Amino acid sequence: MALVANRRSVMNLFSSTTCPQSHRVRMVLAEKGITVEILDVDATHKPEDLIDLNPYNTVPTLVDRELVLYDSHTIMEYLDERFPHPPLMPVDPVSRARTRLALFRIEQDWYGLVSALESKGEKTSAKARKELRDSLTSSAEVFAAKPYFLSDEFTLVDASIVPILWRLTRYRIELPRQAKPVLDYAERMFERESFQASLSEAEREMRE
Repeated sequence: MALVANRRSVMNLFSSTTCPQSHRVRMVLAEKGITVEILDVDATHKPEDLIDLNPYNTVPTLVDRELVLYDSHTIMEYLDERFPHPPLMPVDPVSRARTRLALFRIEQDWYGLVSALESKGEKTSAKARKELRDSLTSSAEVFAAKPYFLSDEFTLVDASIVPILWRLTRYRIELPRQAKPVLDYAERMFERESFQASLSEAEREMRE
């Protein structure tokens, strides 16, 4: 594994052009202006390098010299510590713990529905659509409270939420009127230069 990684002199990210897990890592990379080579991976024809590097053969997978990381949450926290400016986690322990808890809940409650949302079974995807729509709607007050999610600054939480919101049209989810704060937040985030830079061509086409 180390020999394969050591052949790479630039940071590399094996990334899907459509999955939100890859997208949120690309958003952190763009937010911090990190030089990286994005290697688009076709799920049906994964490169041999990826199989050699990652025992789960999944994306996103980050290669930084001899280091190989293959969990999006772990990758994002590593990038934030490796490239500390701008910081995407609070400095004080209490706020960091709250941010990590928010990330955990987003992972469980929203990312946990992604595979069901993309399921070919209509009953499964319909149930997941309702759950995500209701969960986002019930969170409207939280989205309205601050410029960013539970924060006055952009954090890893925002980098995790925005790829989900970008895909609502693809998931055939239309939020009700009472979720306007969620939609307002989404539009602000979509306008960020870093978000636009993070988009793959396939992701741009999701909203056209």
